[in-house]
Amino acid sequence: MTKSTWLITGCSSGLGRELARAVLASGANAIVTARNSDTLADIVADYPGTARALSLDVTDRDQVLSVVSAGIETFGSIDVLVNNAGYAYRSAVEEGDEREVTDLFATNFFGAVSMIKAVLPAMRSRRHGCIVNVSSIGGRFSGPASGYYSATKFAMEGLSDALRKELGAFGCKVVLVEPGALRTDFAGRSLHGSSKPIADYERVVGHRRVGADKSSGSERGDPRKAAEAIISAVAAENAPFRLLLGSDAIEIIRNELTGQMDELERWALLSVSIDMDEAPGVERAR
Repeated sequence: MTKSTWLITGCSSGLGRELARAVLASGANAIVTARNSDTLADIVADYPGTARALSLDVTDRDQVLSVVSAGIETFGSIDVLVNNAGYAYRSAVEEGDEREVTDLFATNFFGAVSMIKAVLPAMRSRRHGCIVNVSSIGGRFSGPASGYYSATKFAMEGLSDALRKELGAFGCKVVLVEPGALRTDFAGRSLHGSSKPIADYERVVGHRRVGADKSSGSERGDPRKAAEAIISAVAAENAPFRLLLGSDAIEIIRNELTGQMDELERWALLSVSIDMDEAPGVERAR
């Protein structure tokens, strides 16, 4: 049986790092990337024949193409792309700095788009492949201070939904990973925030600002178990499109969907009241 080859972005820490380790331990090949490939030396050291560490800034189109080309040259194909590179950003909507938000989208969304477009020609040609896009429970709902971060993940969710329907005809699949809180540095070192806070918003978002959020280190989710869950989902014959990770993710999204359904039913009569009146003798299609 031919080994599968994974290309994983954002492996310097957190979920990406644990996923790289788990993929290599499973016996698969892995192109392991981070902006500074030196941070990956310990991951690939024990797998000289199946691992390759490469520097990659997903916002650099030339680097994206170079890494994909190098991966195919080394292992013959890329079977699974994991778009994991990204970071958190906290600010009230009014506080968001245009440059900071543009940079956020460049990494969290457009970087993933570049990766997808770089690997798809070969996947499509081979009629085989899987795109794993790491979203968040913040891709299904948002809260104070998370508007811009959630916007990048909502964008990823919409893109992924279309992508899976486009790729189905080619034997390729898409898995959208939606973690809850994982015990990584996501809410610590990796957390960015507005450089122009507005005092009026302190009561609403102050506890979630950089330096004020004390949740780092107490999260429920184990990133090692999350990595194993992703591998299992990708290997499944009927892989899920959306994969929630963590009991908190299930609880939060179940409540969110229940609330959305309640609101839909509460306003359904007003919603349907805007339909065009039927011409005489024409029955409404059911």
